[in-house]
Amino acid sequence: MGSRWQVEKHKDPYYKRAKSEDYRSRASYKLKQLNKKYKILKQGDTVVDLGAAPGGWSQVALERVGEEGKVVGVDLNRIKPFPEENYYGIRGDFTKEIVQDKVMELIGGKTKVLMSDASPSLCGIRDIDHLRSIDLIEAVLIIADNILEEKGNLVVKIFQGSEYKRMLDEFKGKFRKVYSTKPPSSRNKSKEMYIVGLGFKRPKN
Repeated sequence: MGSRWQVEKHKDPYYKRAKSEDYRSRASYKLKQLNKKYKILKQGDTVVDLGAAPGGWSQVALERVGEEGKVVGVDLNRIKPFPEENYYGIRGDFTKEIVQDKVMELIGGKTKVLMSDASPSLCGIRDIDHLRSIDLIEAVLIIADNILEEKGNLVVKIFQGSEYKRMLDEFKGKFRKVYSTKPPSSRNKSKEMYIVGLGFKRPKN
């Protein structure tokens, strides 16, 4: 299984392209395609990337926000530093309050864009993996309530399953525009989808 995956990976055009264009991950193209379609990232934005390792999405975000923006990446695994001075990496569990406090300190309280390409620990059982992805997104939405600016944007990965429509409805209650999409660079056999929320409606205190 492992060797077959390695063979498939090296035949993957996006894997080859990432290598030739010096991106850290083929996942970079997912965000590039999502951003081209939905204009999630803009020059000067502050961005928080949850589950950032190895840094493919953060790399694209740095390109888009430019020197006036700021990108903070969080992951349980070490993220190799970027040369840009406006990138900050945090090693830790983004569901933990101590890590969230560190993020808030770095961004000055609020962020314009929150994004997560994070996957939960997968067991290979579709329904369980789906529910684990839902739990992860629920954690991201709680973080959004705390740090996402009014009219800010959020993009998350989600696995298809029984709770998918409920999660879409939850997004629709929090954002002015919500899209469910699968970028061309996402593998056809993958059950992953992406939910894009534009125009965050901050909860009233």
